[in-house]
Amino acid sequence: MQSLGIYTLANDVVFDQLVALLNSIEVNISPDIPVCVIPYDHRLERVKQEISLRENVTLFDNTIVLEAWDDFANQVWESYSRAKDLRQLRPARYKSPLQRKWASFNGKFDQFVFFDADSLAMKSVDDVFEKLNEYDFILDDWEHQKPREVTPLDLSIIEQKTGLTEPEIRPRLHCDSFFASQKGVFSVEQLEDLKKRAIDQGEIEWLQPKFWWSSAALSIYITFARNFKLFNFTRSPNGQEVTGNCADADAFVNINNILYNQDGLKPIHRIHYMNYSSADFARLCQGEDVKIRYQDIFLHYRFLKQPELKPQVLKPPSLLQKTNRKIKKAMQKLQKIYQ
Repeated sequence: MQSLGIYTLANDVVFDQLVALLNSIEVNISPDIPVCVIPYDHRLERVKQEISLRENVTLFDNTIVLEAWDDFANQVWESYSRAKDLRQLRPARYKSPLQRKWASFNGKFDQFVFFDADSLAMKSVDDVFEKLNEYDFILDDWEHQKPREVTPLDLSIIEQKTGLTEPEIRPRLHCDSFFASQKGVFSVEQLEDLKKRAIDQGEIEWLQPKFWWSSAALSIYITFARNFKLFNFTRSPNGQEVTGNCADADAFVNINNILYNQDGLKPIHRIHYMNYSSADFARLCQGEDVKIRYQDIFLHYRFLKQPELKPQVLKPPSLLQKTNRKIKKAMQKLQKIYQ
């Protein structure tokens, strides 16, 4: 019998998001489905403590696999023609370990679904697993509809190098905040061949400079280069499967702490709180009104097992707090640039 499970990527910085996600999985998917947390980095004290309290949650501990993905990303991105310039323009992205989420291909589950930690599960993933009987890779995002000038892959280069047309390329564009696949579909051993293609044949230049060191861009390149058979729920011929998922962009309806797509009240797989920082969530959990959309839903799941700790009243930050944060942010940016 095949083992099914869920992966996420986290560390202590996103602790509040991780707890909320784990609680939402337990309530809206199953209390019995195993979850494996892939370490973003070494900051794991609180994560390990939380895992010890949960029977079905474990920590991904195969350091060889994690290091292989780190090495792959480091070497490929360093070979990018504009790497030196981009390191100064976007220092926060440099050597980001987000690609570690792809270690899920070499984990313990035969079939798996990956959720970004800044997400909440809203429904069963049975339909996702069912699609794996026919496809290599399952998605649920709208990356394929981005304007041509901001797609992670440079469509002009792809058209020139492959002879494919834009309508043929667009279905291959996707995000990596939510995906499903099977163990072994892509192995650590295959990373060396892919690295040679990306570096020696210059295919890393297929990616737009704006997405330098982006795990999403790298994930598109991998599925494109390996010619994975993809299914994206947002492109499904079944209209009931086509929904939004982004907290900062889509309209949802709350019914008993489960969100539904506003248009047609269609169930969504997850809400993704992209573009909100971990600091925002930490402040929210301390009682600050940080104006995150659907923050009431987040607080419900974050404190589901600790209702006595849930903030009862949210207060706006003071002018002094706002000013100090802006100064601190500017100083941190300068430090990264001149390191």
